[in-house]
Amino acid sequence: MSKRVRVRFAPSPTGGLHLGGVRTVLYNYLFAKKHGGDFLVRIEDTDQSRYVPGAEEYIFDCLKWCGLDPDESVQHGGNYGPYRQSERKSSYRQYAEQLVKDGHAYYAFDTPEELEKMRQDFRTEQNPSPQYDHTIRMKMRNSLTLTADETEKMLRDGKFVTRIKMPAGETVSFMDMIRGEVHFDTSLVDDKVLLKADGMPTYHLAVVVDDHLMQISHAFRGEEWLSSAPVHILLWKYLFGLGNMPQWAHFPLILGPNGKLSKRDGSKYGFPVFAMNWTDPKSGELTEGFKEKGFLPGAFINLLALLGWNDGTEQEIFSKEELIEKFSIERVHSGGAKFDYEKAKWFNHEWIKRWPVRDLSYQVKPLLEENGLWVPDDNLLNKVIELVKDRCTFLPDFIQQSSFFFKSPDSWDLDAVKPNWNPDKRIFFENFATRLAAISTWESVTLENEFKNLAGEKNIKPGELQLPFRIMLVGGKFGPPVFHIAELLGKEETISRIEKAVSLF
Repeated sequence: MSKRVRVRFAPSPTGGLHLGGVRTVLYNYLFAKKHGGDFLVRIEDTDQSRYVPGAEEYIFDCLKWCGLDPDESVQHGGNYGPYRQSERKSSYRQYAEQLVKDGHAYYAFDTPEELEKMRQDFRTEQNPSPQYDHTIRMKMRNSLTLTADETEKMLRDGKFVTRIKMPAGETVSFMDMIRGEVHFDTSLVDDKVLLKADGMPTYHLAVVVDDHLMQISHAFRGEEWLSSAPVHILLWKYLFGLGNMPQWAHFPLILGPNGKLSKRDGSKYGFPVFAMNWTDPKSGELTEGFKEKGFLPGAFINLLALLGWNDGTEQEIFSKEELIEKFSIERVHSGGAKFDYEKAKWFNHEWIKRWPVRDLSYQVKPLLEENGLWVPDDNLLNKVIELVKDRCTFLPDFIQQSSFFFKSPDSWDLDAVKPNWNPDKRIFFENFATRLAAISTWESVTLENEFKNLAGEKNIKPGELQLPFRIMLVGGKFGPPVFHIAELLGKEETISRIEKAVSLF
């Protein structure tokens, strides 16, 4: 690549960060790191009517949790700021005026009422939603239809927008790194507003100007922006020349059970769609995130990477470093990728199984303590995690799977024991507790041998005794191998739980 790779993620601070947005971040990040380039975040807040307090900070919190910190941003600084579009407002007007001067844009003075009347007057069966385009512009109030004096007067009044003058009957083309050559008929594209009445640019003008000024080499975004490409290509052509335009790629949609995966699908289908919990400041509605559900950040970006990309092999588990090494835009699919929550759970389970115990303990210990479970010894916690992690799909699963190591049961599944309980079994466990007190080597193998030897002496099948033993120690029919549980509980605690449970059984 001839020039330094510089890519950007340009979110609007309007709400929670959808997993599709995180995937866009991820692909940009991986591409930048693969080629030794820069990844920056630019906040696109020009539509102040949609601005949501707290959303900008939330976006950066999500990226930090995912381990996808930008090189340049509002928070990280950089040489191409400001990185918030509202702070760049003064830089856009000159480009809009240059477009008007060169005949590629014009001033429009239509009121909202006039625009609505246009939509009603020009509606036909073939065109139920008329647009402000080359067929209609000459019938509206703008600098193309008014005299120079009338235009000057309207400009002094200050209530106008600047629109691009889309040419009719031309073909605009560009090479998409994913989709190949893409063509557009300019006659089908309306005259988009570039500069609003309040002086703020729309996305169309701002994204081109900012990408130019920030020296963006590659512009990667979701395919929902593909229809805007002809406007952006012409703006590049008119303002800076097509030779300076970034290379583009449009990522496929992430699909849910019924088409595009929307922000509302989480509550509808019972799985997260946001990276982290998001509370709508207006409604107070909480939307659960992958983090709070109990996903590891590595698992989250791993599953997102494979939603539309693969490295050409059967490999499914990738570290971030492996993703950086193997990622290529050319292997991103052009078709939509369906999100499968069961597969997402599998990824997290695999990551939990493979993650170093010490790293897991930093995540698990706070969860246990938040649930009133005191962890007296980090070494014990590490041993517990090693023992139970294969049984955990989400981080909160560690609470159920390990709580009994740190707190004696306060209830027991008596219904599972009583139907087959008898005096012989009671005597067995009373004797077993006595023998345990005399054992000098407290290891699972020793405990299991002692258990089976005593069962043989009492002429009771060991299998009939293991379930009651488990319920004595745990409270229910779950958990890792029971003799491993006893080993970690220790002699005193194991004997105490047996004696307490026997009196209840």
